[in-house]
Amino acid sequence: MDILRFTLSGKQAFFKKPEVNSYYYFTYGNIHKVALLGIFGAILGYGGYTQMQGFVRDKKQSRLSPGFPEFYEKLQKLKISILPASDAKNGVIPKKIQTFNNSVGYASGEQGGNLIVKEQWLEYPKWEICLLIDSDEAEKVKESVVQKKCVYYPYLGKNDHLADIYDVRTLEAKITASERGRLHCLALKEEIAIAEPDFDDFDDEDNADGENADGCGSFRYEEALPYGMDEWTNHYLMKTFVFTDALLETDADVFLLEDGKRIMFY
Repeated sequence: MDILRFTLSGKQAFFKKPEVNSYYYFTYGNIHKVALLGIFGAILGYGGYTQMQGFVRDKKQSRLSPGFPEFYEKLQKLKISILPASDAKNGVIPKKIQTFNNSVGYASGEQGGNLIVKEQWLEYPKWEICLLIDSDEAEKVKESVVQKKCVYYPYLGKNDHLADIYDVRTLEAKITASERGRLHCLALKEEIAIAEPDFDDFDDEDNADGENADGCGSFRYEEALPYGMDEWTNHYLMKTFVFTDALLETDADVFLLEDGKRIMFY
């Protein structure tokens, strides 16, 4: 198997949290799997939420049937890994509240039809994205990204936040034999554990980054992010992700990149 690896960035990004829908609109702190699958879907030309004609009704039993947008239906099994950029301090991307007017007329019931929108945007976000090439759909994504072809232009949460994809390369997927070490990606909290300090770990070039002599780490970023979608409501399914420089232990497969970074796919 191979791994597709590329850098994804933009001037701003907005991955809307659905829990708050008035006064302010807030964003998740990092790109999540569903949004990333949406980018891949745009590149391949798959339909999104606006192309859905509602949920399919079962005429025989007169009830609603489950369904997904086309991009998620086809791409949900892709294995991805998200690496916060090194210039994002401790994995935290700066945010800023932006205020602007929506005056299309039907945006608000207020006099004049003008809606004042206040959104929290990520400022100059950047990630490294890895995709495990283990299926036909993954192969389609790889071919399109490598050849710089897309059907719809990819964006970061909203169509006014254009996505920039560069530094694209493919590499052989190598599973590291070491069970402990730092992970350079967002990792599922349920699949990792902080390792007990062991100075021998720093004799292994796969594990030693040199920042923390005790292996306990100097930072920990943790956030509940969308992991999937519910087939009945299309609401997000959430899981907690962690990004830290501490030494970790896991029973899941850990892959070693060409520059020594260690990642997990989910």
